[in-house]
Amino acid sequence: MSNIFFNKFKNVFFILLLLQLSCQVSSEKKQKTETDNFRFMELGIAELQQGFKDGTYTIKEVVEAYLKRIEEIDRSGPTLNSIIQINPDAIKNAEQLDLEMAQGNIRGPLHGIPILLKDNIDTHDKMATTSGSRALLNSYPLRDSHVAKQLKEGGAIIIGKANLSEWANFRGELSSSGWSGVGGQTKNPYILDRNPCGSSSGSAVAVAANLSMLAIGTETNGSIVCPSNNNGIVGIKPTVGLVSRSGVIPISYTQDTPGPMARTVLDAAICLGVLTGIDPADEKTLASKGKFYKDYTQFLREDGLKGKRIGFYQTPLGKNYKVDTLMSKAVAFMKLQGAEIIDINEISSADVGGYSFQVMLYEYKDGLNKYFRSLGPNAAIKSLEELIAFNRNDSIELKFYNQKYLEMAQEKGDLNDEAYQEALANMLKGSREEGIDRIMNLHHLDAIIAPTGSPAWKTDLINGDSFQLGSSSPAARAGYPNITVPMGFVDELPVGISFFGSAWSEPVLLEIAYAYEQGTKHRKAPKFLGPE
Repeated sequence: MSNIFFNKFKNVFFILLLLQLSCQVSSEKKQKTETDNFRFMELGIAELQQGFKDGTYTIKEVVEAYLKRIEEIDRSGPTLNSIIQINPDAIKNAEQLDLEMAQGNIRGPLHGIPILLKDNIDTHDKMATTSGSRALLNSYPLRDSHVAKQLKEGGAIIIGKANLSEWANFRGELSSSGWSGVGGQTKNPYILDRNPCGSSSGSAVAVAANLSMLAIGTETNGSIVCPSNNNGIVGIKPTVGLVSRSGVIPISYTQDTPGPMARTVLDAAICLGVLTGIDPADEKTLASKGKFYKDYTQFLREDGLKGKRIGFYQTPLGKNYKVDTLMSKAVAFMKLQGAEIIDINEISSADVGGYSFQVMLYEYKDGLNKYFRSLGPNAAIKSLEELIAFNRNDSIELKFYNQKYLEMAQEKGDLNDEAYQEALANMLKGSREEGIDRIMNLHHLDAIIAPTGSPAWKTDLINGDSFQLGSSSPAARAGYPNITVPMGFVDELPVGISFFGSAWSEPVLLEIAYAYEQGTKHRKAPKFLGPE
C-alpha cells in the first residue's frame, strides 16, 4: 500500500511541478513579449517619419502603441515608474497631426514624434506640473513653458510627464535619485534594483526602455548627463541660454538648462534644433543671437574625429578600473580615427564647487518664489516658506530624506547680497576664464573628454545615492555644453563618455560625438533584469 501511495503522490507532485513550470514559462514569455516585441523598438525619428510618409502607419497608431507599452512596462511588468502622468489628449493630438499631414501641412522636424517632458517643465493642458512634489499635485500652470511651445510648433506630441528626483534633486541630504513623493522610485531598466541617477531619471529611463522616442530633461549639474550614463542613452546639456528656461521650475538661473535625451546623437541633434531660439522671457537666451542653429544635423559627420585636438580630463580616473578600461579603449579608437589626445590633469584650481553651492542656494530661493508667483493667486503653494511648511506636515515627503537645502535657501538674502555677488563672480571666473576657456586656449582644443560616470549603484532609500565618479561639474558651473554618448558596458550596465567644451560649441561637440557613436555603436536596449 505504501508503494502505491508513494507512486500516486509522486505522479501528483510531478503534475503540479509541470503546471508551475508551465505558468512560470508562460509568465516569462508574456513579459518577454511585452518588453521585446514592440513594433517601433529602437526606431529613430527619420525611420518613424518615413513610415508616416509611405502610409505604413499613422501618428495615432504610433502614439497608441507607445501608450500601450507604457501601460505594460511602466505601470505593470517591470514597473519602471518612469512616468508620472499621461497626457489625456495625446490621442486627440495625434489625430490632429495626422489630419494636418494628410493636408500636406508638416509643422516641423518632430511632426508626429512622441516625447515626454520632465515634470518640472510647464504645460498648459490637462497635466499638472509637480516637480515630483505632493505640494504641487494639483498645480496647473497658466501657460506653456517656452520649451513646450517650441516642441508643439515643431510637431512633437507630448504624451506625458516623466518622473524625476523631487525638486530636481536639490531638496535635502541622503536623497535617492529617481524618487519623488508623487511618482515613487524610478527603476533602472537594465537591472531593476539599480539606480537610474537623477534628476532627469524618468526621462532617461523612458527613452532607454522605448517608452518614448525622445524626452526633455533639465540639468543644473549632472541631471541630464548622469541619468543618460546610467541608462545607456545620449544626453545633451546645452550652453546655458541656448534653450529657454521660462516655465521651467528652477534651481539656478546661472546653471539651469533643459536639453534633449534620445537613443542616438542624430535624434538628439534634431530635437535640439527645435528647442533653440531667443525667448524675451529668459534674458540668458539673448546671448545666443547669431550662435544658435535650427538644424544641428548639418554638423554630423562620420569622420568628425579626424584632425581634432581633444583634451582627456584625468580627474575622474582611478576610481573604477572597469570604467578606466572602457575609457582607454575609447581614447584608442579616437586616435585611430585621426584625433590627437592631450592629457589634462586639472581644469580649475579654484574652489568652484563651494562658490557654486552658494550661488545655487541664493538663486533657488529667488527662482522658486518667482515661479510660485507665476502660478497665479489660486496657487496652492505661494512661497518657498509655504513649501517647507507643507513638507513638514506631509506623511510621505520627509519619509526618506530631509529638506535641508530648501531650508538653507530660505535663510539666504536676495540677489543684491554682497556674498551672492562675490560667489557668482568667483564661480564664473574659476570655471570659465581660469577654467575651461584657459585649458581650451592653452592646448588649442576642440573638446574635452571624460567618463560620464560609473555603472549604476543599487538603489538605497535609507542611505541615499552612492556616486562614485563623474565629470559634469566643469561644464555645469561654467554654463557650457556637455554631450554624453554610450561608451560600453560593465557587465549588464551601461557607461557613457562625455564631450564638453567652450560656450556655444555644440556644433563641434556634436560632430565629434556623432563620429564616436557611429564608429563604436555601443547602444543596446535594456533587458529588464531582476535584482542580482
